[in-house]
Amino acid sequence: MPPINFGRRYIRLKGLIKLRIDARSLVVTAVLLGATLVIACFGLMIGTLRLSVHEVFAALSGDAAKMTRTIVVEWRLPRVLAAMIFGAGLAVSGSIFQSLTRNPLGSPDIIGFTSGSYTGALIAMLIAGSTSFIAIAAGALIGGLATAVLIYLLAFRKGTQGFRLIIVGVATSTILSSVNSVLLLRSKAEVALTAAAWGVGSLNGISWAQSIPAMVAVVVLLLIAAVMARPLRAMELGEDAAKAHGIRSERTRLVLILIAVVLTAAPTAVMGPVSFVALAAPQIALRFTKSAQSFAPVAAMGAFLMLGADMVAQRIVPGTIFPVGVVTLSLGGLYLVGVLFRQARSSS
Repeated sequence: MPPINFGRRYIRLKGLIKLRIDARSLVVTAVLLGATLVIACFGLMIGTLRLSVHEVFAALSGDAAKMTRTIVVEWRLPRVLAAMIFGAGLAVSGSIFQSLTRNPLGSPDIIGFTSGSYTGALIAMLIAGSTSFIAIAAGALIGGLATAVLIYLLAFRKGTQGFRLIIVGVATSTILSSVNSVLLLRSKAEVALTAAAWGVGSLNGISWAQSIPAMVAVVVLLLIAAVMARPLRAMELGEDAAKAHGIRSERTRLVLILIAVVLTAAPTAVMGPVSFVALAAPQIALRFTKSAQSFAPVAAMGAFLMLGADMVAQRIVPGTIFPVGVVTLSLGGLYLVGVLFRQARSSS
């Protein structure tokens, strides 16, 4: 009996590992990765000291002068890799939440996990009085996880439903935003300015020591999320379909929420809360691929958007490097208005 043609082309890999890859998603992922690598190369070239492509590759291979190698490998490469990996992590986190809530607004920016990470970091800086990177990162990570637990418990009632999770998350986010404002207003001016600057979200001055632990955690969680993609797609079909596939919905949902929260909290602990990427990247990738079977195009889109936004932030005003959060927040506001406008038109 010939296979049923659903109008999509798939590439089948047979052998030790059997895979069925959607051809359109593969092409979109490849194009996005290629564009991201081009932007990454450009990011290694630009700065106060402009370098050529040859000098960049010489520095990466170890054949360049010591100063050139320091600029490329120690100063610029951590920023570029962090933008790519953190963007991918935030995008996959947003995709998980949007799938669980079945709502394009169901991202960590909207639900409140980003605000929780910011609250944890503010407590470390303003109440504990510590400005060390480890203390701020630990506070952001603990704040994000604590907020996730609180929202999950408040939204749980004979199971966790997407709409209830969004409503509870938005309410929690509003409360935490007020708490953050109070903490900033009651602190000393110089400390409050430092905390507020961190709260915008920035990759400025990032180093290997700061970024490597978070990048490793994000990469590991991205691999785990790829394994959890199939149960997540089965759950999108409803509870009955999930049970038919042998999936324990509530336990699987809890694991997915934990993965998504850490994918948000780990980048936030390093660069501060960055909006827009988790909200928009999954939906933009969905419009290109017309399929939500894989996290690969979503991760590639997140890396492309974050790195592209960071390049724009460095070039808005010559000689001035803006925080990447300024660019993503501006674009995210426009995107959010567009989503609300489309939903209003579809409902009417």
